[in-house]
Amino acid sequence: MPLKNFFLYLSTQRRLRAWMENSPAARSLSRRFIAGNTLEDGLFAVRELKSRGLLAALDPLGENVATPQEASAAALAAERTLRAVAALEAGASVSIKLTQFGLDISKDLTLENVLPLAGLARELGSRIEVDMESTAYTGRTLEILEIMHTRGPVRAVIQAYLYRTSADIDRLNERKIPVRLCKGAYNEPQDLAMPVKADVDRNFCAMASRLLADGVNPAFATHDPAMIDHVLASKPDPGQFEFQMLYGIRRDLQEKILQQGWRLRLYVPYGPAWYPYFMRRLAERPANVWFVARSLFR
Repeated sequence: MPLKNFFLYLSTQRRLRAWMENSPAARSLSRRFIAGNTLEDGLFAVRELKSRGLLAALDPLGENVATPQEASAAALAAERTLRAVAALEAGASVSIKLTQFGLDISKDLTLENVLPLAGLARELGSRIEVDMESTAYTGRTLEILEIMHTRGPVRAVIQAYLYRTSADIDRLNERKIPVRLCKGAYNEPQDLAMPVKADVDRNFCAMASRLLADGVNPAFATHDPAMIDHVLASKPDPGQFEFQMLYGIRRDLQEKILQQGWRLRLYVPYGPAWYPYFMRRLAERPANVWFVARSLFR
């Protein structure tokens, strides 16, 4: 089994997840990529990033809740997060996954939980970044996101490795919904997602060019210097877009982007439900695995 698929497989194992999320030793390894377990930990990271001239998208981690009560609790947590980041006046947004708000239960329950968040984002001058999950949820996520767009500022995360991405971006551009373009981090069937990295890179570049030409406030989420160079080759206006990267990953590249004067937002996750997110980060980039391995011997 390829290393990437191995880590993605581990991310789905519930017993291992429960043990990892309650293990102090395992939590210490994830600290590089997760701001902490509490909202205050996340806010501390946002303040620190602001002092360095960086924006943040704060993410209260969690996904695939099983009961309406868990979904309602996630909505309350997201509301607290949104109010707290707005109070910092740091230009931060809040990132959510719709399965955390009841998407596995019903569309109506999800809308009940997320529409007030979109309205609150409008009231507070913030934004909701709606993460994209596996292809089992892509269509439903975009349906709900379009409804959220009628209530307040949202941005859709679109994955370049999916064959459907071109049509999705055209639809979102037509509706003036901002897009955050990333390569994709889930293990998907080859009839739905491009299995070859070179094809994904080409599609990322093509979609980035389309977003710069026709999109509204796009964001390019990548740690790949070649993708960054492609975006900058068209000499875009600095106020037209932003780069996005993950908290704790490629800090050298983050500083380079910042020093060149480009807008950069870091995705800052926090919360006790960190294990699936952490494993996907390991699967995305082998260098992350080596960082964790070195940490074991320090």
